[in-house]
Amino acid sequence: MACYRCKPKVQRMQHPMAVITGIGAVTPLGPDIRSSWDALCAGRSGIAPVSGFDAAGLRTRVAGQIPGFDPLACTDARTAHRYDRFILLALAAAHMALADAGLEIGPRNAERIGVAAGNSLAGAATIEAAAQRVAAEGNAARLSPFTIPGSIGSMSAGLVAMATGARGPNLGLNAGCASSAAALGQALDWLRLGRADAVLAGGSEAALCRHVFCAYASLKATTARNDDPAGASRPFDAGRDGFVPAEAGVFLVVERLETARARGARILCELAGYGTACDAYHPTRPDPEGRACIRCMESALADAGLGPADVDMVSAHGTSTPANDVTEAMAIRAVLGERARRVPVTANKSMTGHTIGAAGALQAAFAVLSLRSGVVPPTINLDHPDPECALDLDTTARARSMRVALSNSFAFGGVNSSLVLRLPREAS
Repeated sequence: MACYRCKPKVQRMQHPMAVITGIGAVTPLGPDIRSSWDALCAGRSGIAPVSGFDAAGLRTRVAGQIPGFDPLACTDARTAHRYDRFILLALAAAHMALADAGLEIGPRNAERIGVAAGNSLAGAATIEAAAQRVAAEGNAARLSPFTIPGSIGSMSAGLVAMATGARGPNLGLNAGCASSAAALGQALDWLRLGRADAVLAGGSEAALCRHVFCAYASLKATTARNDDPAGASRPFDAGRDGFVPAEAGVFLVVERLETARARGARILCELAGYGTACDAYHPTRPDPEGRACIRCMESALADAGLGPADVDMVSAHGTSTPANDVTEAMAIRAVLGERARRVPVTANKSMTGHTIGAAGALQAAFAVLSLRSGVVPPTINLDHPDPECALDLDTTARARSMRVALSNSFAFGGVNSSLVLRLPREAS
Protein backbone atom coordinates (compact mmCIF):
# COMPACT_ATOMS: atom_id res chain seq x y z
CA MET A 1 0.00 0.00 0.00
CA ALA A 2 1.32 3.43 -0.90
CA CYS A 3 2.17 5.79 1.94
CA TYR A 4 -0.58 8.39 2.47
CA ARG A 5 2.13 11.09 2.28
CA CYS A 6 3.42 9.84 -1.09
CA LYS A 7 0.65 11.03 -3.32
CA PRO A 8 0.98 12.66 -6.74
CA LYS A 9 0.84 16.43 -6.75
CA VAL A 10 -2.45 17.68 -8.19
CA GLN A 11 -2.34 20.89 -10.18
CA ARG A 12 -4.60 23.53 -8.68
CA MET A 13 -7.63 24.55 -10.72
CA GLN A 14 -7.98 28.24 -11.45
CA HIS A 15 -10.88 29.63 -9.46
CA PRO A 16 -12.35 33.12 -9.08
CA MET A 17 -10.81 34.79 -6.04
CA ALA A 18 -12.99 34.93 -2.93
CA VAL A 19 -12.38 37.84 -0.57
CA ILE A 20 -13.57 38.73 2.92
CA THR A 21 -15.09 42.20 3.11
CA GLY A 22 -16.81 42.26 6.50
CA ILE A 23 -16.66 40.66 9.95
CA GLY A 24 -19.24 40.61 12.72
CA ALA A 25 -18.84 38.94 16.09
CA VAL A 26 -20.18 38.86 19.62
CA THR A 27 -17.89 36.83 21.90
CA PRO A 28 -16.90 36.29 25.53
CA LEU A 29 -14.18 38.90 24.91
CA GLY A 30 -16.50 41.68 23.74
CA PRO A 31 -19.76 42.78 22.11
CA ASP A 32 -18.14 43.25 18.68
CA ILE A 33 -15.12 42.12 16.69
CA ARG A 34 -12.96 45.16 17.48
CA SER A 35 -13.31 44.92 21.26
CA SER A 36 -12.85 41.14 21.06
CA TRP A 37 -9.66 41.56 19.05
CA ASP A 38 -8.28 44.17 21.43
CA ALA A 39 -8.90 41.88 24.41
CA LEU A 40 -7.33 38.94 22.59
CA CYS A 41 -4.14 40.86 21.81
CA ALA A 42 -3.97 42.12 25.39
CA GLY A 43 -4.20 38.56 26.71
CA ARG A 44 -7.43 39.15 28.63
CA SER A 45 -9.51 36.07 29.41
CA GLY A 46 -13.26 36.02 28.82
CA ILE A 47 -13.82 33.02 31.09
CA ALA A 48 -15.70 33.40 34.37
CA PRO A 49 -17.85 31.37 36.80
CA VAL A 50 -21.08 30.14 35.22
CA SER A 51 -23.89 32.63 35.77
CA GLY A 52 -26.66 31.41 33.47
CA PHE A 53 -27.70 28.38 35.50
CA ASP A 54 -26.96 26.63 38.79
CA ALA A 55 -23.69 24.77 38.18
CA ALA A 56 -23.28 23.55 41.77
CA GLY A 57 -21.79 20.08 41.96
CA LEU A 58 -20.75 19.93 38.31
CA ARG A 59 -17.25 19.01 37.17
CA THR A 60 -17.05 22.28 35.22
CA ARG A 61 -18.41 25.47 36.73
CA VAL A 62 -16.73 28.05 34.48
CA ALA A 63 -17.57 29.17 30.94
CA GLY A 64 -16.92 31.72 28.24
CA GLN A 65 -20.12 33.78 28.50
CA ILE A 66 -21.18 36.94 26.70
CA PRO A 67 -22.06 39.50 29.39
CA GLY A 68 -24.92 41.89 28.75
CA PHE A 69 -25.94 40.61 25.32
CA ASP A 70 -29.15 42.39 24.30
CA PRO A 71 -30.97 40.67 21.42
CA LEU A 72 -33.21 43.72 21.01
CA ALA A 73 -30.20 45.50 19.50
CA CYS A 74 -30.46 43.19 16.47
CA THR A 75 -34.10 42.07 16.36
CA ASP A 76 -37.60 42.71 17.71
CA ALA A 77 -39.03 41.53 21.03
CA ARG A 78 -41.20 38.82 19.45
CA THR A 79 -38.25 37.19 17.68
CA ALA A 80 -36.10 37.48 20.80
CA HIS A 81 -38.77 35.66 22.80
CA ARG A 82 -39.38 32.88 20.28
CA TYR A 83 -35.89 31.79 19.28
CA ASP A 84 -32.98 30.18 21.05
CA ARG A 85 -29.97 32.27 22.02
CA PHE A 86 -27.73 30.65 19.39
CA ILE A 87 -30.04 32.03 16.69
CA LEU A 88 -30.07 35.49 18.26
CA LEU A 89 -26.25 35.52 18.43
CA ALA A 90 -26.20 34.57 14.74
CA LEU A 91 -28.56 37.45 13.89
CA ALA A 92 -26.41 39.94 15.80
CA ALA A 93 -23.18 38.81 14.15
CA ALA A 94 -24.69 38.70 10.65
CA HIS A 95 -26.02 42.26 10.90
CA MET A 96 -22.61 43.44 12.14
CA ALA A 97 -20.84 41.68 9.28
CA LEU A 98 -23.09 43.28 6.64
CA ALA A 99 -22.60 46.71 8.20
CA ASP A 100 -18.83 46.18 8.34
CA ALA A 101 -18.81 45.17 4.68
CA GLY A 102 -21.06 48.05 3.65
CA LEU A 103 -23.17 45.49 1.77
CA GLU A 104 -26.81 46.34 1.21
CA ILE A 105 -29.16 43.55 0.14
CA GLY A 106 -32.00 44.54 -2.16
CA PRO A 107 -34.01 43.41 -5.18
CA ARG A 108 -30.99 43.62 -7.51
CA ASN A 109 -28.70 41.29 -5.60
CA ALA A 110 -30.80 39.33 -3.06
CA GLU A 111 -30.94 36.13 -5.12
CA ARG A 112 -27.13 36.15 -5.50
CA ILE A 113 -26.37 36.37 -1.77
CA GLY A 114 -26.26 33.17 0.24
CA VAL A 115 -26.08 32.18 3.90
CA ALA A 116 -24.02 29.32 5.34
CA ALA A 117 -24.39 28.99 9.12
CA GLY A 118 -22.74 26.40 11.32
CA ASN A 119 -23.58 25.19 14.82
CA SER A 120 -23.19 21.98 16.76
CA LEU A 121 -25.55 21.72 19.73
CA ALA A 122 -28.16 24.12 18.32
CA GLY A 123 -31.01 24.92 20.73
CA ALA A 124 -29.80 22.78 23.62
CA ALA A 125 -31.01 25.25 26.25
CA THR A 126 -34.47 25.52 24.69
CA ILE A 127 -34.83 21.75 24.50
CA GLU A 128 -33.63 21.37 28.09
CA ALA A 129 -36.27 23.84 29.31
CA ALA A 130 -38.98 22.05 27.30
CA ALA A 131 -37.93 18.65 28.67
CA GLN A 132 -38.01 19.98 32.22
CA ARG A 133 -41.52 21.30 31.71
CA VAL A 134 -42.76 18.01 30.27
CA ALA A 135 -41.15 16.12 33.16
CA ALA A 136 -42.92 18.36 35.66
CA GLU A 137 -46.33 18.60 33.96
CA GLY A 138 -46.57 15.37 31.98
CA ASN A 139 -48.28 15.00 28.62
CA ALA A 140 -50.52 17.95 29.35
CA ALA A 141 -47.58 20.33 29.32
CA ARG A 142 -48.17 23.23 26.96
CA LEU A 143 -45.05 24.10 25.01
CA SER A 144 -44.51 27.02 22.71
CA PRO A 145 -45.22 26.22 19.04
CA PHE A 146 -41.75 27.70 18.48
CA THR A 147 -40.05 25.01 20.57
CA ILE A 148 -38.97 23.13 17.44
CA PRO A 149 -38.54 25.95 14.88
CA GLY A 150 -36.97 28.07 17.59
CA SER A 151 -34.24 25.55 18.33
CA ILE A 152 -33.34 23.44 15.28
CA GLY A 153 -29.87 23.95 13.84
CA SER A 154 -30.92 25.03 10.35
CA MET A 155 -32.97 27.92 11.70
CA SER A 156 -29.95 30.16 12.27
CA ALA A 157 -29.31 30.17 8.52
CA GLY A 158 -33.02 30.61 7.84
CA LEU A 159 -33.52 33.47 10.29
CA VAL A 160 -30.40 35.27 9.08
CA ALA A 161 -31.79 35.08 5.55
CA MET A 162 -35.21 36.33 6.66
CA ALA A 163 -33.69 39.19 8.61
CA THR A 164 -31.33 40.32 5.85
CA GLY A 165 -33.30 39.45 2.71
CA ALA A 166 -30.60 37.09 1.37
CA ARG A 167 -32.43 34.81 -1.09
CA GLY A 168 -29.49 32.89 -2.52
CA PRO A 169 -28.31 29.41 -1.48
CA ASN A 170 -28.93 28.70 2.19
CA LEU A 171 -27.52 25.95 4.35
CA GLY A 172 -27.19 25.09 8.03
CA LEU A 173 -24.15 22.93 8.75
CA ASN A 174 -23.37 20.69 11.70
CA ALA A 175 -19.82 19.40 11.67
CA GLY A 176 -19.34 19.61 15.43
CA CYS A 177 -16.52 21.93 16.41
CA ALA A 178 -15.64 22.39 12.73
CA SER A 179 -19.13 23.62 11.78
CA SER A 180 -18.42 27.28 11.04
CA ALA A 181 -15.11 26.45 9.34
CA ALA A 182 -17.15 24.13 7.10
CA ALA A 183 -19.59 27.01 6.50
CA LEU A 184 -16.72 29.13 5.20
CA GLY A 185 -15.60 26.21 3.04
CA GLN A 186 -19.15 25.94 1.68
CA ALA A 187 -19.18 29.65 0.91
CA LEU A 188 -15.92 29.27 -0.99
CA ASP A 189 -17.42 26.48 -3.10
CA TRP A 190 -20.59 28.46 -3.87
CA LEU A 191 -18.57 31.46 -5.03
CA ARG A 192 -16.23 29.37 -7.16
CA LEU A 193 -19.13 27.48 -8.75
CA GLY A 194 -20.95 30.71 -9.54
CA ARG A 195 -23.92 29.86 -7.32
CA ALA A 196 -23.59 33.15 -5.43
CA ASP A 197 -21.77 36.47 -5.64
CA ALA A 198 -21.56 36.94 -1.87
CA VAL A 199 -22.17 34.74 1.17
CA LEU A 200 -22.78 35.46 4.84
CA ALA A 201 -20.79 32.59 6.34
CA GLY A 202 -20.05 31.75 9.95
CA GLY A 203 -21.73 30.20 12.94
CA SER A 204 -23.00 30.48 16.48
CA GLU A 205 -23.29 28.45 19.66
CA ALA A 206 -25.01 29.04 22.99
CA ALA A 207 -25.27 25.61 24.64
CA LEU A 208 -24.37 26.71 28.15
CA CYS A 209 -26.88 24.61 30.09
CA ARG A 210 -26.80 21.99 32.78
CA HIS A 211 -27.39 18.79 30.78
CA VAL A 212 -24.66 19.73 28.28
CA PHE A 213 -22.18 20.31 31.09
CA CYS A 214 -23.19 16.98 32.65
CA ALA A 215 -22.72 15.20 29.34
CA TYR A 216 -19.28 16.73 28.76
CA ALA A 217 -18.34 15.76 32.30
CA SER A 218 -19.20 12.13 31.57
CA LEU A 219 -16.57 12.26 28.82
CA LYS A 220 -14.13 14.14 31.07
CA ALA A 221 -13.77 16.49 28.13
CA THR A 222 -14.11 19.74 30.09
CA THR A 223 -11.94 21.31 32.76
CA ALA A 224 -12.22 20.86 36.51
CA ARG A 225 -10.09 23.95 37.21
CA ASN A 226 -12.96 25.94 38.74
CA ASP A 227 -10.96 27.92 41.29
CA ASP A 228 -9.06 29.75 38.53
CA PRO A 229 -11.50 30.70 35.74
CA ALA A 230 -9.04 32.89 33.79
CA GLY A 231 -6.47 30.09 33.93
CA ALA A 232 -8.83 27.22 33.16
CA SER A 233 -8.27 27.06 29.40
CA ARG A 234 -4.60 26.30 28.77
CA PRO A 235 -3.92 24.87 25.31
CA PHE A 236 -0.59 23.05 24.94
CA ASP A 237 0.25 23.51 28.63
CA ALA A 238 1.28 20.43 30.64
CA GLY A 239 -1.40 21.25 33.23
CA ARG A 240 -4.38 21.26 30.85
CA ASP A 241 -7.30 19.02 31.84
CA GLY A 242 -10.09 19.80 29.38
CA PHE A 243 -11.80 22.58 27.47
CA VAL A 244 -13.98 25.43 28.72
CA PRO A 245 -17.45 25.60 27.08
CA ALA A 246 -18.24 29.00 25.57
CA GLU A 247 -20.74 30.85 23.41
CA ALA A 248 -20.35 33.20 20.44
CA GLY A 249 -21.83 34.40 17.17
CA VAL A 250 -19.47 35.09 14.25
CA PHE A 251 -20.14 35.84 10.58
CA LEU A 252 -17.95 36.95 7.69
CA VAL A 253 -19.03 38.41 4.37
CA VAL A 254 -17.23 36.51 1.61
CA GLU A 255 -17.53 37.80 -1.97
CA ARG A 256 -16.20 37.15 -5.42
CA LEU A 257 -13.38 39.62 -6.00
CA GLU A 258 -15.02 41.16 -9.06
CA THR A 259 -18.27 41.71 -7.14
CA ALA A 260 -16.44 43.38 -4.28
CA ARG A 261 -14.47 45.59 -6.65
CA ALA A 262 -17.56 46.59 -8.60
CA ARG A 263 -19.22 48.01 -5.48
CA GLY A 264 -16.00 49.60 -4.21
CA ALA A 265 -15.81 47.36 -1.15
CA ARG A 266 -12.93 47.37 1.30
CA ILE A 267 -11.08 44.10 0.86
CA LEU A 268 -9.83 42.66 4.13
CA CYS A 269 -8.35 39.36 3.09
CA GLU A 270 -8.62 36.47 0.66
CA LEU A 271 -10.27 33.20 1.65
CA ALA A 272 -7.78 31.24 -0.40
CA GLY A 273 -8.27 27.58 0.45
CA TYR A 274 -10.23 24.93 2.31
CA GLY A 275 -9.42 21.34 3.15
CA THR A 276 -11.30 18.64 5.02
CA ALA A 277 -10.61 15.03 5.93
CA CYS A 278 -11.94 12.48 8.41
CA ASP A 279 -10.03 10.38 10.94
CA ALA A 280 -12.58 7.55 10.62
CA TYR A 281 -11.13 6.41 13.93
CA HIS A 282 -13.25 7.12 17.06
CA PRO A 283 -16.37 9.12 18.02
CA THR A 284 -14.51 11.49 20.36
CA ARG A 285 -10.76 10.69 20.37
CA PRO A 286 -8.46 11.88 17.57
CA ASP A 287 -6.42 9.44 15.54
CA PRO A 288 -3.14 9.48 17.53
CA GLU A 289 -1.17 9.46 14.28
CA GLY A 290 -2.95 12.62 13.11
CA ARG A 291 -3.17 11.43 9.52
CA ALA A 292 -6.41 13.23 8.61
CA CYS A 293 -5.28 16.40 10.42
CA ILE A 294 -2.16 16.41 8.29
CA ARG A 295 -4.10 15.68 5.13
CA CYS A 296 -6.66 18.47 5.63
CA MET A 297 -3.93 21.07 6.25
CA GLU A 298 -2.04 19.92 3.17
CA SER A 299 -5.18 19.90 1.01
CA ALA A 300 -6.18 23.40 2.19
CA LEU A 301 -2.75 24.70 1.20
CA ALA A 302 -2.92 22.87 -2.13
CA ASP A 303 -6.40 24.33 -2.74
CA ALA A 304 -4.88 27.78 -2.24
CA GLY A 305 -2.00 26.99 -4.59
CA LEU A 306 0.45 27.22 -1.70
CA GLY A 307 2.78 24.97 0.24
CA PRO A 308 4.10 24.69 3.80
CA ALA A 309 6.89 27.17 3.03
CA ASP A 310 4.26 29.87 2.47
CA VAL A 311 2.64 29.62 5.93
CA ASP A 312 3.42 32.62 8.15
CA MET A 313 1.12 31.80 11.10
CA VAL A 314 -1.04 28.95 12.38
CA SER A 315 -4.26 29.51 14.33
CA ALA A 316 -4.49 26.24 16.23
CA HIS A 317 -7.67 24.45 17.20
CA GLY A 318 -5.98 24.14 20.60
CA THR A 319 -8.85 22.96 22.79
CA SER A 320 -6.85 22.41 26.01
CA THR A 321 -7.68 18.70 26.07
CA PRO A 322 -4.82 16.24 26.67
CA ALA A 323 -5.09 14.13 23.51
CA ASN A 324 -6.24 16.72 20.97
CA ASP A 325 -3.45 19.19 21.66
CA VAL A 326 -0.75 16.53 21.30
CA THR A 327 -2.22 15.26 18.05
CA GLU A 328 -2.60 18.73 16.56
CA ALA A 329 0.92 19.78 17.53
CA MET A 330 2.32 16.62 15.95
CA ALA A 331 0.31 17.24 12.78
CA ILE A 332 1.46 20.87 12.51
CA ARG A 333 5.07 19.75 12.87
CA ALA A 334 4.54 17.08 10.20
CA VAL A 335 3.15 19.64 7.75
CA LEU A 336 5.60 22.46 8.41
CA GLY A 337 8.64 20.29 8.96
CA GLU A 338 11.72 22.12 10.21
CA ARG A 339 9.88 25.45 9.80
CA ALA A 340 7.56 24.50 12.70
CA ARG A 341 10.18 25.91 15.04
CA ARG A 342 9.87 29.35 13.43
CA VAL A 343 6.22 29.68 12.36
CA PRO A 344 4.24 31.39 15.16
CA VAL A 345 1.23 29.48 16.48
CA THR A 346 -1.63 31.01 18.46
CA ALA A 347 -4.47 29.34 20.38
CA ASN A 348 -7.42 31.72 20.77
CA LYS A 349 -9.36 29.33 23.01
CA SER A 350 -6.99 30.11 25.87
CA MET A 351 -9.01 33.32 26.24
CA THR A 352 -12.38 32.69 24.57
CA GLY A 353 -12.96 29.13 25.71
CA HIS A 354 -14.30 26.67 23.16
CA THR A 355 -17.17 28.20 21.22
CA ILE A 356 -17.86 24.84 19.53
CA GLY A 357 -19.83 25.48 16.33
CA ALA A 358 -18.70 29.12 16.17
CA ALA A 359 -15.02 28.36 16.80
CA GLY A 360 -13.84 27.97 13.20
CA ALA A 361 -15.32 31.28 12.06
CA LEU A 362 -13.99 33.05 15.16
CA GLN A 363 -10.49 31.76 14.50
CA ALA A 364 -10.76 32.81 10.86
CA ALA A 365 -11.90 36.30 11.85
CA PHE A 366 -9.00 36.69 14.26
CA ALA A 367 -6.60 35.33 11.63
CA VAL A 368 -7.75 38.01 9.18
CA LEU A 369 -7.06 40.71 11.75
CA SER A 370 -3.68 39.14 12.54
CA LEU A 371 -2.62 39.34 8.90
CA ARG A 372 -3.86 42.89 8.52
CA SER A 373 -2.28 44.19 11.72
CA GLY A 374 0.89 42.13 11.66
CA VAL A 375 0.20 40.88 15.20
CA VAL A 376 0.18 37.27 16.39
CA PRO A 377 -2.13 37.09 19.44
CA PRO A 378 -0.76 35.41 22.56
CA THR A 379 -1.60 32.02 23.98
CA ILE A 380 -2.16 32.65 27.67
CA ASN A 381 -1.81 30.19 30.58
CA LEU A 382 1.19 28.53 28.96
CA ASP A 383 2.98 28.24 32.28
CA HIS A 384 4.58 24.86 31.64
CA PRO A 385 4.64 24.07 27.91
CA ASP A 386 4.06 20.38 27.24
CA PRO A 387 7.18 18.95 25.53
CA GLU A 388 4.89 16.76 23.41
CA CYS A 389 3.25 19.95 22.07
CA ALA A 390 6.46 21.71 21.04
CA LEU A 391 5.46 24.62 18.78
CA ASP A 392 6.38 28.31 18.40
CA LEU A 393 3.94 29.61 21.02
CA ASP A 394 4.23 32.78 23.10
CA THR A 395 2.32 34.21 26.06
CA THR A 396 2.53 37.77 24.71
CA ALA A 397 1.47 39.30 21.40
CA ARG A 398 4.17 39.38 18.72
CA ALA A 399 4.71 41.68 15.75
CA ARG A 400 5.27 39.78 12.51
CA SER A 401 5.16 40.53 8.81
CA MET A 402 2.65 37.96 7.56
CA ARG A 403 0.74 37.19 4.40
CA VAL A 404 -0.63 33.65 4.88
CA ALA A 405 -2.41 32.08 7.86
CA LEU A 406 -3.53 28.48 8.31
CA SER A 407 -6.51 27.95 10.66
CA ASN A 408 -7.47 24.52 12.02
CA SER A 409 -10.79 23.18 13.32
CA PHE A 410 -11.03 19.56 14.47
CA ALA A 411 -14.25 17.95 15.72
CA PHE A 412 -15.85 14.90 17.32
CA GLY A 413 -16.35 12.18 14.74
CA GLY A 414 -12.87 12.88 13.42
CA VAL A 415 -14.13 15.74 11.25
CA ASN A 416 -11.14 17.93 10.42
CA SER A 417 -11.17 21.24 8.54
CA SER A 418 -8.47 23.76 7.68
CA LEU A 419 -8.78 27.21 6.12
CA VAL A 420 -6.13 29.28 4.39
CA LEU A 421 -6.36 33.07 4.67
CA ARG A 422 -4.12 35.21 2.51
CA LEU A 423 -3.47 38.93 2.47
CA PRO A 424 -3.78 39.89 -1.21
CA ARG A 425 -2.33 42.92 -2.94
CA GLU A 426 -5.91 44.23 -3.21
CA ALA A 427 -6.30 44.41 0.60
CA SER A 428 -7.31 47.93 1.63
